[in-house]
Amino acid sequence: MNSIQTIFPDASSNQILRQEGKEDQIRNQATKKESDRQTVRDLVKMSNRYIYSISTQFPWNIIPNTIDIEEDRVTFTFRQFLSSQSHSVDIKDISNVFIESSLFSATLQVVSHTYIQNDIKIGHLNRRKAEKARRIIEGLRTFIKHNINTSNYEVNELIAKIEEFHTTKRS
Repeated sequence: MNSIQTIFPDASSNQILRQEGKEDQIRNQATKKESDRQTVRDLVKMSNRYIYSISTQFPWNIIPNTIDIEEDRVTFTFRQFLSSQSHSVDIKDISNVFIESSLFSATLQVVSHTYIQNDIKIGHLNRRKAEKARRIIEGLRTFIKHNINTSNYEVNELIAKIEEFHTTKRS
């Protein structure tokens, strides 16, 4: 009994410990809540930002197909006369990006880990724009691989960093 009395000399110290425990729990909950709010803000900011868009060239396609690049996904939209079909691939699921170039145009091919057919192609693209789209997708893949939060950059600044990354990588 003496050892218990030395640890808890009276009931008031027990109440103090309980009160401190409750205060710690409230602080932890507030910290977690604020952290969750910040995470949601970052996700919303990332999911709604278009980085780059490219469409098929007019003489070859009257109704253009498009590739829209966002921070966390790439959306391919195939249009026909009265219909359209969209495929979205998360950047983290992209394993490769290929360009097939000809004299006047290029075909961009994205290979995905999760897409059933494994790859998506859109042809008759402007060669320079297709190459830029490939660099942006590859840059975003690299940023995601290294857990870099791209929502802290403005879109133009992000594209400039990706371009800088690719020119540095080649040197």
